Amino acid sequence: MATSTESVDLVGDEAATNLARAALFAALVGAFAYVTFPNPVSPVSVTLQVLGVFLAGIYLGPVWGAASLVLYLAAGALGAPVFQGGSAGVGQLVGQSAGYLWSYPLAAAVVGVVVHRGVGLRDLDSVGLLSLVGAMVAGTVVIYALGVAGLALVLSLGPVEAVTVGAAAFLPAEALKIAAAVGIVRSDAVAAA
Repeated sequence: MATSTESVDLVGDEAATNLARAALFAALVGAFAYVTFPNPVSPVSVTLQVLGVFLAGIYLGPVWGAASLVLYLAAGALGAPVFQGGSAGVGQLVGQSAGYLWSYPLAAAVVGVVVHRGVGLRDLDSVGLLSLVGAMVAGTVVIYALGVAGLALVLSLGPVEAVTVGAAAFLPAEALKIAAAVGIVRSDAVAAA
């Protein structure tokens, strides 16, 4: 009786590469959570996490960009110190920042769909500035819609107060994050040329 052995790939190279990239972007968002600035108008601090969400959607596309943020949320829920200022645990996913956190996978997917015009990836050199900025504005709308709703629910705020402290107070910072993301994407395109 002859025995033959063959190598078997349990996971394809493309899936392994995409998973590694998703994990890298999850770690990047976690690192960006340590960069915090107090916001005098809001109980929620400004962080760079949204910049990571934008970049995940842009570079990984809607599917793997969203997957990277699901990994990020899972890591934080399991105790990795990846939420704002190094916090962790399930409590963060039901606290005053919960709406923002839960919006991240959806926002990355929205950014990815707009940038890549669907679920397949396209060359970022072919993405116009208007599409790139529009994608991030759409992602910002998703983040602040859920963030404001969560803040209103957790802190029992009225709609006007929730929008004021949960969204309007952050718009200047978001404009800077959008500009930074455009700079990163465009400088990456120049470096690749």
